[in-house]
Amino acid sequence: MTDHLTHAAFVSTVKFDASGLVPVIAQSKDTGQVLMFAWMTRETLEMTLTTGRVTYWSRSRQSVWAKGETSGHSQHLVEAYVDCDGDVLLLKVDQMGPACHTGAPSCFFRKLAEA
Repeated sequence: MTDHLTHAAFVSTVKFDASGLVPVIAQSKDTGQVLMFAWMTRETLEMTLTTGRVTYWSRSRQSVWAKGETSGHSQHLVEAYVDCDGDVLLLKVDQMGPACHTGAPSCFFRKLAEA
């Protein structure tokens, strides 16, 4: 089951925390691999939905961060989902180059060793 929301309805469904942020999971639309986790504000969500260029909020720099602005490894939005509680976003993206700042394809490349 998938509900299709208008742009305005989608944004109004999102529950931003007390800091005005919502957590975001970026996933490859081609492979389904989870690429990274980041944060968005209402402004960066609107920018992403309007332009198709995935734009986040950098908590460390306290500024808008368009993915790939320095590395060239940008993300293009393919689909956007909001979870049932409205407090987490899932973005299916076209990833250009590696998603992780380390050069790894995904930020999730470290796995717990078997016991």
